[in-house]
Amino acid sequence: MMMKLLRICWMLGLMLEIVACTEVLPRQRGNLALPQMALTTDALEFGLRQHTSFSKEAASGGYGGGGGGCGCN
Repeated sequence: MMMKLLRICWMLGLMLEIVACTEVLPRQRGNLALPQMALTTDALEFGLRQHTSFSKEAASGGYGGGGGGCGCN
């Protein structure tokens, strides 16, 4: 009985994973690029946090920008 329930749960989970995988069409990608989908909603606050981190750590980078604390790019 327990094994049958476990097997049913496993199959249900597998079906849910398969259904969740979908291709995003080019015309739908604009919906994913909305400001509400951004990790940081306030660009000014994000810039301030980056500047503070750069000032404290004497290094930059890690946010997609080039360069390092040594001054070489």
